[in-house]
Amino acid sequence: MDARAHVSQLSREARGDLAQRIKTRLLDVDAAAPDHDVAIMGGGVAGLALALEMRIARPQTRILIIEPTTRPVPEVTHTVGESTVEISAQYLRDRLGLADHLHTSQIRKMGLRMFFSHNGNTDIAERVELGSSRFIPQVTYQIDRGRLENELYRRCRSGGIDVASGRVRSVEFGPGGRAHTVSLQSGREVTRATCRWVVDASGRNRALSRQLDLRNANEHNCNAVWLRVATEIDIGQWSDDQDWQARIVEGDRALSTNHLMGEGYWVWLIRLASGATSVGIVADPAFHAFDQFNTLAKARSWLREHEPQCAQVLQEHEHLIQDFRVMKKYSHGVSKVYDGRDRWCLTGDSAIFLDPLYSSGLDLVAIGNGLITDMIGRELDGEDVVARSGISDSLFRSLAEMWLAVYCDQYALMGSPVVMSAKVIWDIAFYWGFLGFLYSNGRFVSVADDPEVVPHLEGLIKLSNRMQLFFREWATVENAHPAAQLVDLYSPLNFMSTLHTAMMGKAADFTGRFDANVRLLHQLGGQLVETVVADKCGSFSEDGVMRQVQVWQQDSFLRELRSIYRREQATNPISRDWILSDAPALEFS
Repeated sequence: MDARAHVSQLSREARGDLAQRIKTRLLDVDAAAPDHDVAIMGGGVAGLALALEMRIARPQTRILIIEPTTRPVPEVTHTVGESTVEISAQYLRDRLGLADHLHTSQIRKMGLRMFFSHNGNTDIAERVELGSSRFIPQVTYQIDRGRLENELYRRCRSGGIDVASGRVRSVEFGPGGRAHTVSLQSGREVTRATCRWVVDASGRNRALSRQLDLRNANEHNCNAVWLRVATEIDIGQWSDDQDWQARIVEGDRALSTNHLMGEGYWVWLIRLASGATSVGIVADPAFHAFDQFNTLAKARSWLREHEPQCAQVLQEHEHLIQDFRVMKKYSHGVSKVYDGRDRWCLTGDSAIFLDPLYSSGLDLVAIGNGLITDMIGRELDGEDVVARSGISDSLFRSLAEMWLAVYCDQYALMGSPVVMSAKVIWDIAFYWGFLGFLYSNGRFVSVADDPEVVPHLEGLIKLSNRMQLFFREWATVENAHPAAQLVDLYSPLNFMSTLHTAMMGKAADFTGRFDANVRLLHQLGGQLVETVVADKCGSFSEDGVMRQVQVWQQDSFLRELRSIYRREQATNPISRDWILSDAPALEFS
């Protein structure tokens, strides 16, 4: 068979791939071959993880990491986000093959735990507590970032990935498919490296974002400060109340990502494998001005006023405080994250950072690095990825925008244990049933190949955004102060067990399980709306409450959610104990 006949029998997609390969080779006839296939600007967690993932997925890829920091870094090195949740834990453990490191050199996490403000916060046993009474099945970790970065660096180097020491000064993009030139400076010396693709993983320096004018501000204006104490702070020892101690039937509160919650703020306490404890304050300036806690002395004074038990512990160990960091208005975005035509990508904090509350930073790295690895690998193999990069870019930024709504204007809710505990359980259920399920089944990288899934994604984003608005509306009319208790976010809640279990491993019937998750999330949203409306309908003497109830009753989207709840509850009843309310349980038959 001659070449023409052979080409005529290829599929349309195969002919397109062949044409792209020929085009690429013709463009490179008169151009010098690049030094590397990919240059990654930055050697933090995002950049190192991407390099390792790309090497695992396509071993022949020639990768250069450009990093100004000398390795190994001290273990006290840290950034906002020292805790993994399910997606990032799966990414590090399974995708990058770090199971041995995580199990031996990091700490197994006992989930998220919150203590809501009560009576001056002088006795933690008097505060409503949200968290699990035992470990949940899928393992997550508390991460010493310096320790993790050193391990990633070691594996990259042993895998043959090149590292150049220096700071990127500029990127000159090659025209017409030709190689890019990256200029880097080390001391007084300026050198150049050429590459086909360039990835910005420079963190908050955002080198490529600045050069291409991609940086976007958002309306989430919160600030953070944090420090490390060279000792293990055990929040489980803050009270000797026997009933409080008996709430935990397995594990240890000190292994949780602990949050001390108050109106407009939260304080984290995270125990780390190095023996230190990370302590941070995150606050909305609408409630707590940044200049009230933006120095170590001010932060300790602020804690004495708002979280005196925490302040007392720091007082006892003040000689062990190792460092203090600040980050004003930490949340940011970009107008674009991937460009398949000009062959560049952004990952980690150089692209988008939302909020540290649910530790979503490493999740975005996991999802984004997967999209980048898939896209660059395809292009290096000769495929035209311009359209694919556009779809992946839109997908990633849409997910980030949805995720941002989970945090933006939500800090007012943190003073309400009733609203915030329900919101946290909803947020985790939605995360497990949607984002976690898609990631564990490898479906983010296949969205470009499966356009039929897009309406489902749009529908879930619409559901998430309306529920976040509902929480804000509910908080304006909720003033209940329930007695101290544990709101167990897993064991007593059958829907949480269902969603969590479905997220573990690949589904035998992805479409069927995804459809079931979508129905369950709509049922859950309807249950919350139905319960809150029933609770507030009796507030006849409160005009503001009744006006809000009428808005809810007239909302067609919420009416549909309530209808789904009634219908599904008759055949698939779900637990109601996650909603702190005096309203009677609603039964449907």
